[in-house]
Amino acid sequence: MSGQAMVFDYAPFLIEAGKIKEFAKALQLENPIYRDEETAKSAGYRGIPVPPTFMTVIDFWNDHNFYQLFADFLKLNPNHVLHGEQAYDYYKVMVAGDTISAQVRVKEQFHKKGKNFFLLETIYRNQGNEITAVGRATIIEIAEVD
Repeated sequence: MSGQAMVFDYAPFLIEAGKIKEFAKALQLENPIYRDEETAKSAGYRGIPVPPTFMTVIDFWNDHNFYQLFADFLKLNPNHVLHGEQAYDYYKVMVAGDTISAQVRVKEQFHKKGKNFFLLETIYRNQGNEITAVGRATIIEIAEVD
């Protein structure tokens, strides 16, 4: 990897209430703030908030998505990639109706024990260009198995 930062932009993603409800259901979250706007507003939110880790929806259900990050940007075969770890820092609540843009940077790349490691940082911004969250992930490229 050269000295300049490698950057990948996800397409802007409109957060829909239905996607929040589906994600909350998949996580078995029973809190009604994820289903009902009035309940969410009564709880102090601008609208229906996203559950923690909702950024994975933005990454995978995007017109310019995680799979393109692997194949087109990092030049990796997605079948040879492991997701090593994931962490998020949250700064501003995302709600239904927000449009989120995200930019991925390869912070570090190294080779260890026959595998390539990519340390990624994704900055998520809302329509007001405010940082809503920062994700950090370790992606591991494993050797092709015959």
